[in-house]
Amino acid sequence: MVDRRLADPCALLPAPCFLVRHAAALFDFGDAGVVLLTMSWLFVLFAATAGALNPFQNVNAELNKHLQQPVWAAAWVYLSGFLGVMLLQAIVRQAWPGQAITSAPWWAWFGGLLSIVTTMIGLMFAQKLGSGIFTGVSISASILVSILLDHMGWIGFKQHPASPMRLAGAGLMVLGVWLVSRF
Repeated sequence: MVDRRLADPCALLPAPCFLVRHAAALFDFGDAGVVLLTMSWLFVLFAATAGALNPFQNVNAELNKHLQQPVWAAAWVYLSGFLGVMLLQAIVRQAWPGQAITSAPWWAWFGGLLSIVTTMIGLMFAQKLGSGIFTGVSISASILVSILLDHMGWIGFKQHPASPMRLAGAGLMVLGVWLVSRF
């Protein structure tokens, strides 16, 4: 059973929902429009929060600088992350997924291994490149790979063609990183 606080983001973030509901009422979107706008804005808010926290990955690089051992720094990063997830679980109390575990495709279980790669690269190179360049390059690479994943419909994404405008947007991201690194 899913915790109601997770099923209803407005229970977790009432203020943004209040604002979106009133904005939707102002433009007369109706009940369905209010729900859609609320969910869309909350999803964007969560994505923006994740993006805003991305440059703070430098704290991992700072730990590595002091330990001089990237593997041990990464171990601490994941241990502290695990403890954080367990604290979150103690708060939301999600039930064990049970049989749903067997329905996941084999490749869905390797996200942690992929995460180790990004963590190790951040530990070793974020401070050498600087926050702007490191974050810009990693986000631009994410955009390019995301367009490919969307275009092909891989790893569970709905197929979304790599249109010229989407590719132009990715090109602008790369140009932006070049400008950040240049000036």
